[in-house]
Amino acid sequence: MLLPKKVKHRKWQKGRSRKRTIETRGTKLSYGSFGLKAESAAWITSKQIEAARRTITNFLKREGTVYIRIFPDKPVTMRPPEVTMGGGKGAVDHYVFAVRPGRVLFEVDGVDQKKADRALSLAGYKLPVKTRVIGK
Repeated sequence: MLLPKKVKHRKWQKGRSRKRTIETRGTKLSYGSFGLKAESAAWITSKQIEAARRTITNFLKREGTVYIRIFPDKPVTMRPPEVTMGGGKGAVDHYVFAVRPGRVLFEVDGVDQKKADRALSLAGYKLPVKTRVIGK
């Protein structure tokens, strides 16, 4: 799974929610001919990214190239179950990437449109965001 090798700050603050904002970076296809674009906002974990990647590569049967355009670098901390309040912040449990509407998540190149469309739509089912397949 995707994890950062080294981080400057081990634990991050949660941050405030940005309502009604859309992505301004990573909105166009850069590497492939077809892509999977997010239509809603959510935190995508490294396990979900890996599940979607495996779905795409399994469907394409090792033909074409898959590009992952997101990387989970935001640490999410968790406290053990049934622990009382106080005692500080919990340990880092997993890493997420905060997706906003308009971000291209995956790209595929070297396959025909029908196959790429099916592979990316199957991968979209594995993710907690609404997605749409786009082409050049």
